Amino acid sequence: MNKDELVAAVATETGLSQADADRAIKAVATAIRGAVAGGAKVQIAGLGTFEPRERSARTGRNPQTGDEIQIAATTVPGFKAATAFKNDVAGK
Repeated sequence: MNKDELVAAVATETGLSQADADRAIKAVATAIRGAVAGGAKVQIAGLGTFEPRERSARTGRNPQTGDEIQIAATTVPGFKAATAFKNDVAGK
């Protein structure tokens, strides 16, 4: 499902126009991105948790030369699916 299909599904489910559904989806995505970028955890019951995760510094390899390189520590976005979501995907 791409964004256009998601907008159409939300519009159908909620009775909103496609333009309103598109704005709502953009607002939700912006709110989640902003919260996680600010270091907060966003929990949506039945869906899952979005949170920032710390990756420690580590040694890697340059795939072209095989030389060891240092990879800096960084913060990345993470998602953990809720049990209900996992069960839906597994068909339980």
